[in-house]
Amino acid sequence: MDGTGTAVRTLLSSATDRLSAAGVASPRADAEVLLAHALGVERSQLGVLAALGRAVDPGPFEDLLDQRAGRVPLQHLTGRAGFRALELLVGPGVFVPRPETEGVAQLAVDEAGRLVVAGGRPVVVDLCTGSGAIALAVATELPGARVHAVELDPLAHAWAQRNVEHTGADLDLRLGDAATAFADLDGTVDVVVSNPPYVPPGAVPQEREVAEHDPEVALYGGGDDGLEVPRRVVAAAARLLRPGGLAVVEHAEVQEAGARRMFTDAAWRDVTSHRDLTGRPRSTTARRR
Repeated sequence: MDGTGTAVRTLLSSATDRLSAAGVASPRADAEVLLAHALGVERSQLGVLAALGRAVDPGPFEDLLDQRAGRVPLQHLTGRAGFRALELLVGPGVFVPRPETEGVAQLAVDEAGRLVVAGGRPVVVDLCTGSGAIALAVATELPGARVHAVELDPLAHAWAQRNVEHTGADLDLRLGDAATAFADLDGTVDVVVSNPPYVPPGAVPQEREVAEHDPEVALYGGGDDGLEVPRRVVAAAARLLRPGGLAVVEHAEVQEAGARRMFTDAAWRDVTSHRDLTGRPRSTTARRR
């Protein structure tokens, strides 16, 4: 101890108890992330500081802790969200990308990667891109792909633009409606991927971080089943894709049957449901005839 400040171990123990009492799902991990952010160090360095009995000036840690206990999303407090190999910029006005969407991105990466290996330069379109997470994952992992993305909400689009600049990715980002965007690409696209709004009306998310801080335009899909926007996405994909092109659409676990009907009713082929790492049906793929 150097006689000033507070020991790291003490700070983390107290913060963990406080976040746990506030109902935060991962109190210890969140306390570590916030303290590392407040100190301007990597999270991995906290263990070294704790082992040395080092005392530190926590700076804005208490204020960050107050906000997290009030269920402000952790990613809004740090300004960062991890997504696959990327660190994205996020904050108020944009949907925070979720781990389950990483698997949706993988389906698009796999399909586009197969075409790259075959000597092609696949065209990939991300509809309802939000922070740009899926489009940027494809663009950075497959430099041989030509990636396009569109977002309707100006606030979210601004965050996506920041992330394009932050990552330096080669990406065509547009502001517009997924239902009508990219008329210049009609019939030429190899993969259409989307994490559209799909929460049914009245199904308010249980997590306060989601219900109180994610923008409603990114959550609620419209219609009695929440699939009105996803159906528009599927219609847009039918217009954009070449014959044999693949559509990938994320949805809620309770919407598996409805998502399959979106495709089967429109005579798509190879309609397939996919499960996330927890075994829940999370996305559906289909090929345009």
